[in-house]
Amino acid sequence: MNVDLSSFDFTVETLGPCRIPSPLTGTRLRYVEEDERTIVVSDLKAVAAYRAERGEIPSMETAGPRRNVFHAHHLSRAAVVTCGGLCPGLNSVIKGVVETLNQEYGIKEVVGIPFGYAGLSDPYSHPPIKLDADIVDTIHMDGGSILGTSRGMQDVGTMVQNLVNMRINMLFTIGGDGTLKGASEIAKEIQRRGLEISVVGVPKTVDNDLQFVGNTFGFETAVYQSTPVITAAHAEARSVYNGLGIVKLMGRDSGFISAYATLANPVVNFCLIPEEEWSLEGPHGLLEALERRFRRKAHAVIAVAEGAGQANFKDLPERKDASGNILKHDIGAYLCERFRDYFADRRIPMSLKYFDPSYSIRSVAASGTDQILCHRLAEYAVHAAMAGKTNMVTGYWNRSFVNVPISVATFERQKIDINGSLWRSVLACTGQEKYFSGKIAQKAGGPKA
Repeated sequence: MNVDLSSFDFTVETLGPCRIPSPLTGTRLRYVEEDERTIVVSDLKAVAAYRAERGEIPSMETAGPRRNVFHAHHLSRAAVVTCGGLCPGLNSVIKGVVETLNQEYGIKEVVGIPFGYAGLSDPYSHPPIKLDADIVDTIHMDGGSILGTSRGMQDVGTMVQNLVNMRINMLFTIGGDGTLKGASEIAKEIQRRGLEISVVGVPKTVDNDLQFVGNTFGFETAVYQSTPVITAAHAEARSVYNGLGIVKLMGRDSGFISAYATLANPVVNFCLIPEEEWSLEGPHGLLEALERRFRRKAHAVIAVAEGAGQANFKDLPERKDASGNILKHDIGAYLCERFRDYFADRRIPMSLKYFDPSYSIRSVAASGTDQILCHRLAEYAVHAAMAGKTNMVTGYWNRSFVNVPISVATFERQKIDINGSLWRSVLACTGQEKYFSGKIAQKAGGPKA
């Protein structure tokens, strides 16, 4: 990350001093003290540089249970809301929040807000759903969200008033960039009114594009679920002469899924991501690169992120979804059309198979390690809310769970550093630079590996 970390304010907002002894008990319980911090940088040279130049090392608040809490558990009423697109693990996070509130803090009044911020804006049309440990017992086994979801921001004042009407003093928002920015506006309106309501987010972005929160839940599952699709694309491609399998994966602005899926499935020959510029035409373009690949191996697999290659659509009008996100043009269908035309014009035989598993991947239940991350993020979100933390999101950074201000987590999309080690590994795995440059030995046919 090529930014000056000292320019960020990692201070987490609080509703006030914690004066109520925590209801948590247990001989193995370790409280986190308010002055415990997790350093942001992990490189010793960077640590020394910040200490020498700034006088202090950038750090974030370490998450965990506090000795004293802000909210009285016997007077508390919590709400959970899921927003934006589906992601593996949504139900697991809901389950984790509810069980931590119920079983650790003894808070029995927990409600789920149906259909995202639309339900919070209009609880009469979408009445809140009672949640308890029995109701959420097995929901982690299912994909999607038992609460439903929606896109688009609602009137902030109306949502805050509905929280007051429902006697909610802790709101847990599960969502990505747009959801968290909406949560921040809700927290600011709560502060403006002088209310004592904690707003705590759990980061949800299958694209893994939030800053300072580590890998987000659902990302690993998405990479895992891409394996059978890429395997099928490879089987189709290598079974015919000049076979081409194209797999479009999620990643609007960040290509992490495509990059990790490529490394996990080293049969991919070209990995195309939003961060890396590439052209179709010319001697160093993708069309001729694929032709070189065919001459050498007679088959190829391409993994392309949905946000890659958008420069090819610069003459088309910009479109946005209900949340204001720019809708990406369909790079997968575009590539299929261009490849067919290119090889047909040259009378080169080609058999193309196109795979778009995006919706089937994002709607599955979370994998085992993602399930663990979901529960722990939820648990630490509850600890933060009980301590009166607000306008923040939980994350896992430098092997510690941390509390991160929403403004810091959403200041810009996290993206692959194309000069970094991850992308170098992808290029080494695919060998695509040699095909783009033409610096590869030509061999007609060849073993189908």
